[in-house]
Order: sequence, then structure tokens, then C-alpha cells
Amino acid sequence: MKGRLTVLGVTHGREAAALIEDGRLEDLLIAADAPVPETVLRVRVARPVKGLGGVFVELPEGCTGFLRGGKGLRPGQELVVQVTGVADRGKAVPVTDRLLLRGRHAILTPGAPGINLARSLRDPDERERLAGIASMAMSGAPEDLGAILRSAADGVDAGVLAAEIAILRQQAAALMEQQAGQPAVLLAAQGPHAVARRDWPVPDTLVEGADALAAHGVDEMIAGLCRAEVALGGGAAMTVEPTRALVAVDVNTGADTSPAAGLKASLAAARLLPRELRLRGLGGMVTVDFAPFAKRDRHTLDQALRAAFRRDAEGTSLAGWTPLGLYELQRRRDRAPLATLLGAPPKSHRK
Repeated sequence: MKGRLTVLGVTHGREAAALIEDGRLEDLLIAADAPVPETVLRVRVARPVKGLGGVFVELPEGCTGFLRGGKGLRPGQELVVQVTGVADRGKAVPVTDRLLLRGRHAILTPGAPGINLARSLRDPDERERLAGIASMAMSGAPEDLGAILRSAADGVDAGVLAAEIAILRQQAAALMEQQAGQPAVLLAAQGPHAVARRDWPVPDTLVEGADALAAHGVDEMIAGLCRAEVALGGGAAMTVEPTRALVAVDVNTGADTSPAAGLKASLAAARLLPRELRLRGLGGMVTVDFAPFAKRDRHTLDQALRAAFRRDAEGTSLAGWTPLGLYELQRRRDRAPLATLLGAPPKSHRK
């Protein structure tokens, strides 16, 4: 099917959303058990962690979080934080004290005043128009409350943008009124359906229903993601295997072991790697063993990797080549691993 299709439904007993472009799955969101990124929590400082530059904090339900920085915080002190990622097994949940309250067109930033616009909003007249709307909508807001206009704000109706900012301001005010008390969830993260509507491009077609994912072949696509091997064409393949320490990626050419075939397979793997990591919910350290090719062609592969990861630039650090010829990168754990979600039923407290 040509065009962009958003499918909202249920898979493995969990709310899920799939983004399909020209018949290929490009993004997948599946409800995970709390705490999930964007959740806003009231926490209590537990103790500083020497050498790691942060503090442990007590989360609701006996969980532990880790806040980077935290200079001057005292054990027992209460503060409001936001979950920024998914904890690896046995690790503390990453949190930040820099809150982001997201809408489709705008993000409010408690503690970070000022009005900023996404770099992708390049037209000077449109930037001026949007800044004016935001300034009016933020009139009378607390001095430490700022706003960021997202790329989706381009061309949006003034009334729509102002109304969204008003709702986000209400959320910010409610959070600031709940600073004191026991560790608790102050603002739950939105579910996959709401996040898809908020963050994904406007689709050519939107389909929703309990069986929508199965009806549009998404369940079969998900089953394919449970296999480690990814075909690259011409007999070449890439395997993506998460371990406890890192995600190991291996690229092979198949029967043709020439340097030219190695470069071709490696370039194909580089273009697909961000998608495969995103769909499988994999992050942390990623080590890639590309197929053998001439060392002089590393620059070509570097360029392909930077272009491929441009969409995930904010959450990915491309470290580069190791002395042994492997390639390393770090990707933020922004969602739970797909294998974890499919292998465990949702907790009973989830709606």
C-alpha cells in the first residue's frame, strides 16, 4: 500500500500503534509497564552516587531512579522529576529535573523560560507569526515557564496553537502545586495511541480498532522483528542480538566475500540499522561488526551512518571505529525492548 498509514489497535494484550510507509513498518509503539518515559513523578532524594555525578531518588512503588547532576540536593529532599528512558535490567530508572510538557505543536519547559522555535521552522515570516502567537498565549505565565514550538507548528491555525498552549499551562500549574508529599505519579505518560497522534506525521490514512493491527499485517511484521536476522539483499544479512552488556550487530555478505560486496552489504546495514533498533526497542551500547571492506571506504560508511541516524540524532551518539575495526554507538533507551513486551503479559493495574 502506497502512502503513510497509521494503525491504532492492540497486540499481545497491549495498546499499540504502528506507522507504515509505502507498505513498510517504520515505527511501532507498544504500551509498557510503568514507569515509562515522560511520566512526571514526585520523588525523594535517597543518596548521592560518588563517581557517577548524580543521586539516587526514591520513586513510587519502591522503585529507584537516578538523577544526573543534583548538586546541592540533600537526602530526604523532595522534588519533581520526569522519566527520560527505560531502565536496563537491574538498573535505576533515568530521570531529569528538567520537565518537558509535550503537545503536538508546542512543548512547555518549567524552569527554562523563553520562547524558542524548532530549527526546521525556517521561513522568517512564519517564525515571526508563530513567535507572536506563542507570546500572546504565554502572557501572564510564571516567569520561569518557557515554550518551544515544534516543527509541526508550521502553518497551524493561531487558535489551535493558543488552545494547546493553554492546556499545557494548566498541566504545568497543576504540577507545581503538587511539589510536597510522598513519592507519587503526578502526570502519567500518554499511551501509544495518543503519542502516535501527537508525534507522528499526519497520515494519508488512519485506521483504529481492536483487530486493526492484525488486519493490516502488523502482527506479521512484529513476528519478523522477533527474528535476529535481517535480509540485506543479494544473500547478505545482518543479525541484531541484544546481550546483557550491549547490542551486538554482525553483517555478512554471503557467498561473495569481495571488498566491494562487503562495502555494499555494510552500507545497506547502515541504512537499516536505526529502524531495526527503533522497532525492536533496543538501546544502550551498540557494537557493529561490518562486513570486510577496504579501510579507505570507512568515510563513505561514516556518512551513511550519520545520514541514517539523523532522525534519532538527539538520542544517539556515534562513537566511531575501535582499534579492532568494530563500530560503536550509544542509543538512548527510549522504549522497552520488544522482546520484553511480547514475552510478558501486561500488569493488571494497567488500563
